[in-house]
Order: sequence, then structure tokens, then C-alpha cells
Amino acid sequence: MEYVYAALILNETDEEINEDNLTGVLEAAGVDVEESRVKALVAALEDVDIDEAVAEAAAVPAAGAAAGGAAAAADDGDDDDEVEETSDVPDTTDDDDDEEEEASGEGLGELFG
Repeated sequence: MEYVYAALILNETDEEINEDNLTGVLEAAGVDVEESRVKALVAALEDVDIDEAVAEAAAVPAAGAAAGGAAAAADDGDDDDEVEETSDVPDTTDDDDDEEEEASGEGLGELFG
């Protein structure tokens, strides 16, 4: 993850994200730099607009919350006709959420530690 953070630091300071700059930031942070990981990250970020990607990532939770709020507002609260069902089957929704969270960690973060 420190490799990605180093790239974000370079982007924030308007420095070019290249092998030398990335290696310099990592070494300054005391990281034992692996040249192959540096090359892979620089290649992966070659055509990426980091500011746009960060903005999109920040917008995803907000969009999800807005959709959830709209769905709740659309519910008219008329539950009189509904029959509550019970089941002996344990609720596994928490397990499903954990698996989704683990899957969302895949990608560049998994590739670079």
C-alpha cells in the first residue's frame, strides 16, 4: 500500500510519477523498495488521471447513500397487509457483507501490498 501512497504524494505535490520519484519517496519513508513493484505501478498509472479516480471513488459512497435514502423515501409505510415471516435459518447477511468487503480490496491495493 505504501507504493500507492507514494504515488498519491507525488500527485498531490504535482511531481511526475516516474520510477525515480517514486523510489525517492519510498526510500525517504524507509521502505525497502522493490524495483519490479515500482515499474508495475508506474506502468499501471500511466494513463490514469489520479485526481479524477479519487473523486470518483469518493462519490461512490455518497451515491449509494443517496440511492438508499431515495428508496426509503419511496416506501409509503403501508405495512398493514404484510405478514411477518419468521424462519429458523440463521441470518447470513453479515457474512455476505464481509465477503464483499474483502472482494473490494482486490485491484491495485492487492497487487502492491
